[in-house]
Amino acid sequence: MIWDALTLQLGYNATLVTIGACFLGVAAGVTGTFLYLRKRALVSDAISHATLPGVGLAFMAMVALGGDGRNLPGLLFGSAVSAGLGLLCVNWLTRRTRLAEDAAIGAVLSVFFGFGIVLLTVIQNMSAGRAAGLEGFLLGSTAGMLWNDAMVIAGGGVLTLVLVMILRRPMSHVAFDPEFAASSGVNVARIDLAIMGLAMAVTVVGLKIVGLILIVAMLIIPPVTARFWTNRTDLMVLISGTCGGIAAWVGAALSASAPSLPTGPIIVLVSFAMFAVSLFLAPNRGVLAAILRHRRFQRRVHLRQGLLALAQGQPIYEAFTLRLLKRAGLALSDGVATEAGKARAAKALRDEKRWELVRADPLFESAAALYDGLREIETVLTGDQIDEIDNRIGGPKGVMS
Repeated sequence: MIWDALTLQLGYNATLVTIGACFLGVAAGVTGTFLYLRKRALVSDAISHATLPGVGLAFMAMVALGGDGRNLPGLLFGSAVSAGLGLLCVNWLTRRTRLAEDAAIGAVLSVFFGFGIVLLTVIQNMSAGRAAGLEGFLLGSTAGMLWNDAMVIAGGGVLTLVLVMILRRPMSHVAFDPEFAASSGVNVARIDLAIMGLAMAVTVVGLKIVGLILIVAMLIIPPVTARFWTNRTDLMVLISGTCGGIAAWVGAALSASAPSLPTGPIIVLVSFAMFAVSLFLAPNRGVLAAILRHRRFQRRVHLRQGLLALAQGQPIYEAFTLRLLKRAGLALSDGVATEAGKARAAKALRDEKRWELVRADPLFESAAALYDGLREIETVLTGDQIDEIDNRIGGPKGVMS
């Protein structure tokens, strides 16, 4: 049954939800990348909570005008107006008062969300509000989604994605270095507003599927996941959009295969699962890679200390160090150096003396800054420089391997 849902064979409504969610996930992942890089993740939280009063007011206005209060385009329009107002409030408070951005976000978030909850309570007491189902906008609800609803969501996601692609270059410049972007003629304030406006668009479009509380996760988790895999902005945008699309597709399919499971939370959980895999398995930034790097560093330290001990005729008490030397063919089980071990030990001891002189000589200041106790001196100095140092040290020369 899950496979049928993933391959869009579970019925008309499930197919609509899955396709609409996929477009939304891609748009959220791509847009969220610039929010994350700009360190504006909390802005998305304020925007999402600011949509709730707009949903309530739009419903009440449509009912008062004799229309269907549950008309999705009308509700999304109301939420967009409300979210835009919340965004402007955050921007005004940050620029015109002494409030820090996080404090302004907290104030706007709580006031707008509280006002929205009051409106929902009023609506539930209205005769037309008993079947409104507006509470679905809190956590998302895809039950009974129509073709028009799916087209609105998918179309909004595609439009947002196109706008992000158009503005990608200036948004990347502002995200990484706003001062340089400003000196290059980029209007930083306008680009910041565009980034937050795109986040608002994703939030509004995603209300029906994910809900205002969980849409923040779709904007933030995919970029954080992508960050584990690359340092390049263009690749990060691509990976983030892909992660968002896959999470939305799989989450919507899982929800469709088990109708009792809510779509929004399942999408977020799938997205988190991808984040967890990246956290542990990413080749450069993952936990496993960090552990392996630490283990390699430990082995290098123990091997270096063991060689210095052999060179100075000192006993090796550390079992791990002796095991490493034995495995490398540099020492026997009793700690006696092999011929290869003697040569390596002599080289290690002479390198220590070389480094001592380099670190004490102001002429080698730049090279001395690279000393970490493990770096081979041949990777820092030329052969002539090493010969010069050996002449000053005295004793055998040319011990290079």
